[in-house]
Amino acid sequence: MLKDILSKDERDVLETLVEESENIVLCCHTNPDGDAIGSCLGMAEYMRYRGKRPLVIVPDLFPDYLQWMPNTEKILRYDKHTAEADAVMAGADLIFCLDFNQTKRTDAMAASLESATARKVMIDHHLEPDMDCALVISRPEMCSTCEMVFRIVWQLDCFTMMTSQFAAPIYCGMMTDTGGFVYNSSSPDIFFIISRLLTKGIDKDKIYRNVYNNYSENRLRLIGYVLYCKLVVVSDYHAAFFTLTKQEQRRFRFIKGDAEGLVNMPLQIKGLKLSISLREDTERPNVVLVSLRSVGNFPCNKVAEAFFNGGGHLNASGGRLECGIDEAVEITKKALSHFASTLK
Repeated sequence: MLKDILSKDERDVLETLVEESENIVLCCHTNPDGDAIGSCLGMAEYMRYRGKRPLVIVPDLFPDYLQWMPNTEKILRYDKHTAEADAVMAGADLIFCLDFNQTKRTDAMAASLESATARKVMIDHHLEPDMDCALVISRPEMCSTCEMVFRIVWQLDCFTMMTSQFAAPIYCGMMTDTGGFVYNSSSPDIFFIISRLLTKGIDKDKIYRNVYNNYSENRLRLIGYVLYCKLVVVSDYHAAFFTLTKQEQRRFRFIKGDAEGLVNMPLQIKGLKLSISLREDTERPNVVLVSLRSVGNFPCNKVAEAFFNGGGHLNASGGRLECGIDEAVEITKKALSHFASTLK
């Protein structure tokens, strides 16, 4: 049996907030991933069971490989419908902030979120939450925000009333945030949750194919190009990094999601501890998006914090540099040198 995720006081506050609210918004961070979209859709399904009419608002485009999930067609994109989204935010009674711990992680949507008078509930598994909310449910030990949403619905004795429209996005978010259950997923509770989700008739194999076997030919050729031509292996530091410029992204007709999982691949090299991806933002000049992955106890989140204006989890983190790609490479080399003693 699962241990309760909410204290009695937290449960009471959450239930009161939901009961007293009519205009409910659920939102997530920019560049939404499977956990962000999955937790929003899962919690929205629970809200519908409670008789509410929730609206999911996301800051920008989410990848094609997530658009199969039920109710994605109801999602409102802030970057495409800014005025409408601002009005919805301003008129909300309650806003759920899912899978992010600071408003700045919503980028252009942050001002609207901060100015909204609605009471806010944070449900998140990232370290160091920093938002003004009526209720903060922060559990960094959980594998994903989707796991947290499941546990909340389970504790509120409502899981039996949920359908596959709840189970599918929750499973997808748990799967993607653990790389297909290959990291941060050793807790027996995770597999108990999976067993319960499967009772709702979801096809976990099809979900896997939808996410991981649903890319374009260009994506596959991009992977080959990066691994053969761009990968820099720093053997002395048991690390690797690669760059991806705007020109290269245009060459391979890059679309959002095409770089998903690419930063993990160098970790297949025996003995490697750290992998870093440096990708030029195609929409903003002099912005380099940074992804970091590590294995074992090496804290890539500390590297992200110290050198890349970011953070995250022990083995999966991200950041952003406001500079050109050449300068980003030099910063990466300095980062590797700085952490040499723990990488060697």
